[in-house]
Amino acid sequence: MKLPSRSKAYIIPEYSLTGDLLSFLTCNLQYRYQNKGTLPPSKPVQRWFGEFIHGVLEEAFIQWKYNNTQFPWDWKEDIRPIEDMIDSRLQVRGLYPHDEDLFFSILNQPDGNMTIDDLNEHDHKKLASARAEKAINIWGKHLFPLIDSSELLIKGVRQMPNYDEKTSRSNYYGINGVVDVLTSMKINRTLEQSNLDNYDNKIINFLKKDSNFQKTISQYNEGDDYEIIIDYKGMKRPPTAVINEKTEDKWETHKQQILTYSWLRSKQEDSKPIVAGIIFYLNELVPSKEDLVLIKDELNNGLTDIGNEYEHDVDLINNWEEEDKAPDLSDEFKIARSIRIINVDETEQEKALLKFDSVVADIEESLIKEIKGCKIQDAWKADSDERTCSACDFKTFCKNNTVNAKDFKIP
Repeated sequence: MKLPSRSKAYIIPEYSLTGDLLSFLTCNLQYRYQNKGTLPPSKPVQRWFGEFIHGVLEEAFIQWKYNNTQFPWDWKEDIRPIEDMIDSRLQVRGLYPHDEDLFFSILNQPDGNMTIDDLNEHDHKKLASARAEKAINIWGKHLFPLIDSSELLIKGVRQMPNYDEKTSRSNYYGINGVVDVLTSMKINRTLEQSNLDNYDNKIINFLKKDSNFQKTISQYNEGDDYEIIIDYKGMKRPPTAVINEKTEDKWETHKQQILTYSWLRSKQEDSKPIVAGIIFYLNELVPSKEDLVLIKDELNNGLTDIGNEYEHDVDLINNWEEEDKAPDLSDEFKIARSIRIINVDETEQEKALLKFDSVVADIEESLIKEIKGCKIQDAWKADSDERTCSACDFKTFCKNNTVNAKDFKIP
């Protein structure tokens, strides 16, 4: 009797919006080593801050929801314990901050004698803590009452681009992502602010001023429910265009991310019409000197959409030199730069999905080349900007000419 052989396993490859799309666009080869080769970066500072600020805001929302803590929150009493909790979680995963970013975790002290009262004003002013406090006290009181759900996992399936029965791994691929915040509002409530105890909500005020948003909601009946997707970014507002072709266009990539989230959310049964997305660039609330250098350059080269209407702040930045103390910018300027509203419509949504298809096609092509025996550096393209390359752990053997590996010396 002849026994039948087991059929080949059918696996649908899954791709995430941040872990795959954004990483691959930063550098193909770095993505291969870090994501597919599970070789994490030795100094994942940017990753630490991104996860830190997400964790702090999520925990702050939970505590506000159950304890109804009134704003503004006190840093030592209300915010620092949350920072300590999130920092300890990240350290378990091997993610550590720089000394200038965050005061060390009390929970990880060997003598166990540290208490919250041992903290002082200097520790409060460390960069990550300052940004966490501003994010909660500036945006928290306006955002938290609007939140319907947070950290929402969404998934979807699309046809594999350039599918070939002989070579392709699957005829479909999965997309997954995590929405930081999902708000659910009604048209009349947004206009009248009746669900916000009649206080002045900055987020709704920005939405009122956005002509694209007002045009979109005018298509619905008064009283209709709709949703807005919100995403936090632990970075400054990116330039609206890039001059160097090797530099990733983060302005466009972030827009595509929100549009793809909106498509994934629309496929869920309990979804309502998604009319917009909002991105919060939280570094803008407390810009570092490095951020200020980039903002100054973008203002002078017309590479930003927010700035020229704030003449006093623009003058302060233009007269500022790197060795000087950071200028005292107005809250209005920093708040305007920290929020970005993205209109959601079917045409733009389809463009974003086609872009995602294109990235998946490139990843699959490189994977298939490697499966067939092609060397890693020949199968995956290494072409990124100098800033990415200089911080990369693989620069000593990378073929990318941006960084000269000959200058590398073993100490």
